[in-house]
Amino acid sequence: MKKLIAGIIILIAAYLAYVIFMPVTGSETEKYLYIRTGTTFPELKRQLSEKDILPSEFIFSFISKRAGYNIVKPGRYKISPRMNMLNFIRMLKSGRQEPVKLIITKLRTKEDLAGRIGKNFETDSSSFLKYILSNDSLSAFGVDTNTFMTLVIPDTYLVNWNSSPQKIISKLAAAQNSFWNEERLKKAQKLKLSPEEVYTIASIVEEETNKEPDKQLIASVYTNRLRKNMRLEADPTVKYALRDFGIKRVLYGHLQYLSPYNTYRNTGLPPGPICTPSINTIDAVLNQPETKFIFFVAKPDFSGHSNFAENYEQHKINARLYQKALDSLILKKQERDIQP
Repeated sequence: MKKLIAGIIILIAAYLAYVIFMPVTGSETEKYLYIRTGTTFPELKRQLSEKDILPSEFIFSFISKRAGYNIVKPGRYKISPRMNMLNFIRMLKSGRQEPVKLIITKLRTKEDLAGRIGKNFETDSSSFLKYILSNDSLSAFGVDTNTFMTLVIPDTYLVNWNSSPQKIISKLAAAQNSFWNEERLKKAQKLKLSPEEVYTIASIVEEETNKEPDKQLIASVYTNRLRKNMRLEADPTVKYALRDFGIKRVLYGHLQYLSPYNTYRNTGLPPGPICTPSINTIDAVLNQPETKFIFFVAKPDFSGHSNFAENYEQHKINARLYQKALDSLILKKQERDIQP
């Protein structure tokens, strides 16, 4: 009888050792466990069972109790293919979660950013948007609802999945603060522009061209117009005002739209940026050359580059050349379309 009991104990011990040290998933690839804020221990066990992460709920409870794991910490946890139950419980107990890679490229609106956040984090897009549409919330970061997007430097950020809107913005603000180092601040000061003004000009340049050699010259055009107290008359600001980014050609009717972002009707910069410009574009504004250019228009070779002019007479010549080339292109297309 004693031998039988001893044998049973050995079998139980072997089973426990097997369950404790075997992989918690049968997957050969890593998996992610998302634990929402407020999840209780029984709810966590149900979640693990539903996702086939645990071979045994009983053993999980048994080991958790002895490991002192009873407070569930929310987050995004990476489970490697060979992770055993003991290491799994230790990870959950310590709250050692895997941060989300938040990749920010070109975004046009606060709604775009909120959508990106909602897809990648526990907080939903509406909660995040509500936060960034509140001047009371944003005052701690030195911005308002118009200038908020100047905090967003396109880059890759590592942020915990269960971060609140405030923590996510704090991460962006810290990166923005590092971005505006002494060298960049001196360049902005030399241009007699604030970092927010540089960012806003860069957002317009970003929408005007993707040709790197032209960015500095276009930046100089808008800076010169500001210095002369001229209206910027930037087509991208009209599209932003209308929230219609699919407009191919800005027409006279578009220019009459009442909005502080319409730089055909208002002098000076718009209240805030019209997109999140790349770091290269921001630096293009900061490194712009001294020019007398106040006009630019697309080159007639349709290369995407621009011709620049210091006066309206030269600009009219450049504009006619482009219009003539455009009319010729349209005519050729029409002729091809009607050929049998």
